Amino acid sequence: MMPIDLRRDTITLPSEEMKEKAFQASLGDSVYGEDPNQAALEETAARLLGKEAALFVPSGTMGNLIALLTHTRRGEEVILEENAHIRLSETGGLAAVAGLMVRGLFGADGIPEPEAVLAVLRPDDIHYPRTSLLCIENTHYRYGGIVPPLEKMREIYELSRRHQLAVHLDGARLWNAAVYLGIHPSFLARYADSVMVSLSKGLGAPIGSLLAGSEAFIREARRYRKMLGGGMRQTGWLCACGLIAISGENIARLQDDHRHARLLAEGLAVLDNITVDLTRIQTNFVLVDCSALPVKAPEITRKFAGKGVLVTPAGEHRIRLVTSSRVGTGDVRQALSIMEAFFRGFSGKTL
Repeated sequence: MMPIDLRRDTITLPSEEMKEKAFQASLGDSVYGEDPNQAALEETAARLLGKEAALFVPSGTMGNLIALLTHTRRGEEVILEENAHIRLSETGGLAAVAGLMVRGLFGADGIPEPEAVLAVLRPDDIHYPRTSLLCIENTHYRYGGIVPPLEKMREIYELSRRHQLAVHLDGARLWNAAVYLGIHPSFLARYADSVMVSLSKGLGAPIGSLLAGSEAFIREARRYRKMLGGGMRQTGWLCACGLIAISGENIARLQDDHRHARLLAEGLAVLDNITVDLTRIQTNFVLVDCSALPVKAPEITRKFAGKGVLVTPAGEHRIRLVTSSRVGTGDVRQALSIMEAFFRGFSGKTL
C-alpha cells in the first residue's frame, strides 16, 4: 500500500493533460527566443501577475537570486523577514553570489512591521552599506503557509517607494494566497517591483518558475539567468506543462488542498497534548506543536512513517503536514485516524 505523503506539495505529479501536451509541443531554441510555448508561458504569466514581462527559470531559488542580482549591487543591504526562505533556505546565495548584507526583521504574520523597516533603513553615510532592496514572502513557508495581510503589503510597498527601495516578492505559492483571499494574483503582485512564482509545488508542473517585472528589469534578469547557467534551449515540453499549471482551472483546484488541510487541522486540534492554531490554517499547510509530548518531532515522524503516513519535522517539537493533489479526502481521513491513535496514546499519562 502506498504511503500517504504529507511531507510537501512538491510531490505533486504532472497531470495526464500536462504529459499529453508536453509531448505534442512544438520546440524551438529558447535562447534565440524561438520556443513558442516559452513565449506563450511568459506572456500569460506577465498578464496574470500584472507585469510588463516575465522570464522562465529552472527553479524558484534561481528566480529569487536573479531578482537580487538585478535589483542590487554588491555590498548593499537587503531587508527580509528573519525566517524568509531567501534568507534561510537558499544556500546563502544572496551573500555568496550577490554579495549582499542581510537585515532580518521578525514579523509574526510573515511580514515585518512598517515601523521596524523604517527604523533599520541606513542613512546616507559612507560608513554604511546602502539599503537597496526589501523582500517579502507570500505565502510564508516557515510560518505554515500563512498569507501576510494585504494591507500591510501595501504599506510596506508605499514606504519602500518613498525611500527608493525596490521590493521583490518571493511568491512561490502566490497562487495559494490568491485562492485563499479570493482575489486575482495581480492584486498581490502589484505591491512588488518583481515577483517570482512557482509552476511546480501544488500546481504540478515538473520543473520551473517564473520571474516577472518591468521590461527593463526582465531584460537585465535574462543576462543573470545566462550567467547562472539558466540559458536553456528546447523548453517547449516544460513550458507546455507550465501553461496548464497556471490555467484558471488548475489554480482553482488548490481550494481542494486548502480544504484537506483544514480537515486535518480540525481533526487534530481537538486532541489533548498537541496544539494546532486554527487561525493560521489558511492554505495547504498544518503545523502541529508537540512540545507537551515526551517524544520529539523526528521520532514522531519515524513512527508515522512506519504506519504509512509521511510528515516532516519542523524543528524539535513541531511537525508539518502539507496537502496536495496526491492526497484525497479518503487519504486525509485515514492519516487522521492513524495520527489520532498515536496522539491519544499519550492521554492520561504524565508528560
